[in-house]
Amino acid sequence: MAQVDTPQFRDLATNVNSHRGDRIFNRVITGLAFSALIILAGITVFLGAQTIPVLKDQGLSFLTSTVWDSLGTPPQYGIWGMLYGSILLSVIALVIAVPASLLLSVFMVFIAPAKLAKVMTNVVDLMAAIPSVIIGLWAFYVLAPTAVGWQELMNQYLGWIPIFQNSSGNFNGTPFIAGFVLAVMMIPIITSVTREVMGRTPPELINASEALGCSLWTMLRYVALPFGRGGIVGGIMLGLGRALGETIAVFFVLKLVFDVNYYQILESGGGSIATLIVSKFGDASGPFETQVLLAAGFFLFAGTLVVNVIANLIVKRTGRLQS
Repeated sequence: MAQVDTPQFRDLATNVNSHRGDRIFNRVITGLAFSALIILAGITVFLGAQTIPVLKDQGLSFLTSTVWDSLGTPPQYGIWGMLYGSILLSVIALVIAVPASLLLSVFMVFIAPAKLAKVMTNVVDLMAAIPSVIIGLWAFYVLAPTAVGWQELMNQYLGWIPIFQNSSGNFNGTPFIAGFVLAVMMIPIITSVTREVMGRTPPELINASEALGCSLWTMLRYVALPFGRGGIVGGIMLGLGRALGETIAVFFVLKLVFDVNYYQILESGGGSIATLIVSKFGDASGPFETQVLLAAGFFLFAGTLVVNVIANLIVKRTGRLQS
């Protein structure tokens, strides 16, 4: 039989091969997507399996106690102080990072000249890539000694506010310093996302607001911020996720103390789940204490997942309101 070789036949063969390539590509992408879910499920199952024996042995006091006595008879472990510390440090970081990131994004998008905005964008993106250990060393040798003076001034002039009180006179290794370090690490992430979202504000809306005589603040309040609300919230939650899981940088500047200091951020001592694990894992007294640390990691992992779920719900709800 003679082989058919016409332009129409060659086009059909090309389309078949391209469709076959698309099918292979789709299957590879689908497999990679499901592999991420499988890995996530595997981590959850592994940490959950380590948590069950710990809860059976320690009970709910594992979550509500601040005692950590690995040499006692029987040993006692409680991570409430570390759980609360993780939340406290994240709140301090958010209070510092969110306003700074929003103001920086507004300046880069709406105020700065194009060349300066481009340079600042590159610098912010570069800051987001700095390893945690480098930031930790900078915080330990440069930030912490300087921050002691800041805290003394806050205590002197704002000490009548309970959160700024310090009765010990020791301003080293405080939650404020650790939260400030986390804020420094969050600002590039939040700024990058916020800048990108604000930069996509429709020009016709901006021009219309200017034609109506609106000031920059009015345009931001009624046009840019509402338009990018979902993306801004997503960027903030992305930065919060890094704050919850940060280890080395906080470990360098925060004095690990298991007792809970509920509101005085200038008092020395505190902690988080991540710093607890990194400080205790290498010196665990036995397999059970290692299991306890893995159980603590499970609750940190669960908390991070909850934050991401809440962020997705907020972003979706914001998108529905805008539409």
